[in-house]
Amino acid sequence: MFVVVVEFNIKPAHQDDFMQAMVANAQASLQLEDGCHHFDVDVSIDNPNLVFLYEIYDDRAAFDTHLQSEHFISFNSTVTNYVASKQVRFFNRVSG
Repeated sequence: MFVVVVEFNIKPAHQDDFMQAMVANAQASLQLEDGCHHFDVDVSIDNPNLVFLYEIYDDRAAFDTHLQSEHFISFNSTVTNYVASKQVRFFNRVSG
């Protein structure tokens, strides 16, 4: 399994709008993408502008399909100006 971890720092004025778009993207990914098995959206207890994603896909190809999906492209264009910084990391799932 292919794991994607993303950490966003959201501009405070856009936190609500970002979260609405993020949750819709996560739900669409799970409903519409056969290769997407898990998509958690988490917010830091200490900093509501810090958002953490944990996503699990069949493989890199399934993740690449996600990046080309209509819902992701729409989400990404919507939130670009809401994000102060973004860090993406990739992992291979060993157990779980």
